[in-house]
Amino acid sequence: MGSYILRRILTAIPTLFFISFVIFALLALSPGDPTGNLPPSLPMEIKQRVREALGMDQPMPVRYVRWLQQFMVNEPLNAIEKATGIQIGNSEDRLRITSWTARGKPVIDLVMERLPQTLWVVGLAYLLSIVIAVPVGVFAAYKQNSTFDSISSVIAVIGFSLPTFFTGVLVIQIFAVWLGWFPSLYNTTLDVTNWDTFVQQVKQMIMPVMVLAFFQIATVSRFARSSSIENLRQDYVRTARSKGLGERMVVMRHVVRNSMIPVVTLIALGIPGIFGGAIVTEQIFAVNGIGQLLIISIQSNDLPVVQTVLMIFAVLVVVFNLIADIAYGILDPRIRYS
Repeated sequence: MGSYILRRILTAIPTLFFISFVIFALLALSPGDPTGNLPPSLPMEIKQRVREALGMDQPMPVRYVRWLQQFMVNEPLNAIEKATGIQIGNSEDRLRITSWTARGKPVIDLVMERLPQTLWVVGLAYLLSIVIAVPVGVFAAYKQNSTFDSISSVIAVIGFSLPTFFTGVLVIQIFAVWLGWFPSLYNTTLDVTNWDTFVQQVKQMIMPVMVLAFFQIATVSRFARSSSIENLRQDYVRTARSKGLGERMVVMRHVVRNSMIPVVTLIALGIPGIFGGAIVTEQIFAVNGIGQLLIISIQSNDLPVVQTVLMIFAVLVVVFNLIADIAYGILDPRIRYS
């Protein structure tokens, strides 16, 4: 297992370098320009000075190497310094990735400001969907063709057929406009200091969490159901029953454990989406998360923010791919890595 993890890490490094170059090159060749949001009346000389100050007058390979050094070296060193309080080198002269539109603010600082809102809403919805979807999918497979299986199948089809922008508007219309139970917009400035503000925070989270969890539950439950049905028909399940094991033991110890392998893949690869946020849902409920940051940065041609956020997503995808592969060996002892 150790040698396998080492090989995967060594494989992931050139993969990340290749992804970083593709992301940077595609965005660098796009028509976006740091002077695009400046007043048209400004002389061209001033706009050219702005481009030179941001390094946009240099060739693309030079800009790529500088950005890669900032992302791979400077930003991690800065994070270590903040976490430990220990100064590493000359931190004052260390160049950081800064936004073109947020008055030169470091991009990582912008991401960290919005991360709590994303984790509160999208992270909770994802966790809730897993807790609900896996038992529902396994029980629906065990009770195949029953009333419970039929109802859960219909709900699942509805869940992943309806887009989140439709269900988001629908729940706002029902629970915020007609019934008036919950606020229609998410108040990102709310500071939870007492019981009343905690209740307000919970109330404003219910609708976006409901919309996101409904979609995720539909997807994960169908994977869990199909995988469990396949394992329920295997010979080892019949053998376990013939040995006198209780039905609960057969299902929990044998069926569920082996059925979780494809489900773990789905769950692990979906976790990076938590940090990206549900872009559409964040727009509908005005959640000031990372997904909204990405949309605003694309609209304003803030390429450093877009490049950095997309690269963070790529790193998370590669990391959780590795975690999923390691989880295979834990869930199924028959899997061996040579």
